[in-house]
Amino acid sequence: MIALIVVAAFIGCYVGLQRDPQPHQIPLAVSGPNLPSQIGQALGGTVDVQPAAGAEDARAALERHDVVAALSADGPGRLHLEIAGAVGTSTTSAVKNLVGAYATGAGEHVTTEDVVPLAHFDARGLAGFYMAFGVTLAGFVLGSNALGLTGLLRLRHRFWLLAGASAAIGTVAAIIAGPVLGAVPAPVVPLVCTLTLLAAAAAFTTKLLGTYLGPIGVPVATLVLLTAGNATSGATIGADLLPAGARAVSALLPPGAAVRAITDLSYFDGAHTAGPVITLALWAVIAGVLVGLRPRLMRRRAAVAA
Repeated sequence: MIALIVVAAFIGCYVGLQRDPQPHQIPLAVSGPNLPSQIGQALGGTVDVQPAAGAEDARAALERHDVVAALSADGPGRLHLEIAGAVGTSTTSAVKNLVGAYATGAGEHVTTEDVVPLAHFDARGLAGFYMAFGVTLAGFVLGSNALGLTGLLRLRHRFWLLAGASAAIGTVAAIIAGPVLGAVPAPVVPLVCTLTLLAAAAAFTTKLLGTYLGPIGVPVATLVLLTAGNATSGATIGADLLPAGARAVSALLPPGAAVRAITDLSYFDGAHTAGPVITLALWAVIAGVLVGLRPRLMRRRAAVAA
């Protein structure tokens, strides 16, 4: 039954979320005297129109990753759309389709410019996703193995093992994807720290679930981290195109937080990295604290029973 649940959830998440992605409140900076209201009325809830004082301000918002595209008037009958390829092909394609549909209806011509393009060795924009998936998987395996060492190592030694191995996982992943392969152009040190926190979050969470839930804890960790977490991370399908439920948990699960941090570090000068990094740290710290409290709770329960 556990195996059937895992395979059904895995296929349901990864295949199901890609069946019919729909844009929802995609942040779009729009400049021009009447253009913001016209775009808002025409495209409705598919975009979140953020009026800008001018084309330069709209582009600045895009370069800060406050929006995913910037639209401005480029003379009579002409529109200029600036996109950030770094946010992912699914999101940029949705924006181009929406703006193109508006332009067709309004009889205007659109030119498109990618002002934040992807790295040369990451043509499809999936390097961050695969990196987060690999680190999450490594942390999951680390936490699973640590469960088997319960009778062999003291708790503090297991904690040191999880922390040290997480740092090693983060370092190896950052160096391979960054300087070696050139697919993730983030600064190495911040990237190492982010991936270390991701590995620690996955490892300590797996250890936590296995400690409290017993044999079923590892499958639950599989569902939370490897299935739901990676499928809703917003890399293969942009977060603004996910269904409401998946969109709600996307940034709260470790893989989704990590993908956002990797993207911001790589292409937007770390503009919004603090939130995802705090999310990763909270997962690792809270899971570690709860694992550390388990022996004390067991002793207290035994004393009450006696």
